[in-house]
Amino acid sequence: MKKQMNIAIDGPAGAGKSTVAKMVAEELSYIYIDTGAMYRAITYEAIQNNIDVNDERKLVELLKELDIELINTEGSQRILLNGKDITEEIRSSDVTNNVSYVAKHQKIRQEMVKRQQLLAVKGGTVMDGRDIGTMVLPEAELKVFLTASVEERARRRHEEHLAKGQSSDYDKLINEIRQRDKIDSEREIAPLIKAEDAVEVNSTTMSIKEVVHSILALVEERRENVT
Repeated sequence: MKKQMNIAIDGPAGAGKSTVAKMVAEELSYIYIDTGAMYRAITYEAIQNNIDVNDERKLVELLKELDIELINTEGSQRILLNGKDITEEIRSSDVTNNVSYVAKHQKIRQEMVKRQQLLAVKGGTVMDGRDIGTMVLPEAELKVFLTASVEERARRRHEEHLAKGQSSDYDKLINEIRQRDKIDSEREIAPLIKAEDAVEVNSTTMSIKEVVHSILALVEERRENVT
């Protein structure tokens, strides 16, 4: 039987990590873990309770009361917060524009990392986020750093919004993505950086299927070296 490895996919906002990770996990019959959704869940709850996203103490108190579940069902992942499905709510623009502020807090990240590591103890996972290869799963058998130009990431997000019937401003999205990149890469705790042993995949001119196939090829290469 082939060993079930842990696969870490990191990269900036809008690089397509979640879409790619889901497809890779499906192809391998692995469990997909969207760590960004976990940070979005607490951000959503903080906004609902009018808690300042820069107030670490209050956010830590809030997180202690939250049971965040990632449920894989019928080819998709649902996010449950204390038993309530908030999968759609956490994708709102308010959550998107505030999640990086919540994620920069040291104590929040420490607790989230503990929860995420527990999910990957048995292997057979594809986990995506900002610090998976560097902090959450530093021993992952395969690490991928997925990126794309700011303009391409904004274009994808723009088309995604329009497809959902949502209003969208391409130029505004470019500025928002640049701001998220700045916050994520400059934070003191677990900044967005490429792990030394990660393979960089620039998806600017690639289709989703091409990115998935390139990662699956890397998986096969690593399997040959894993006993």
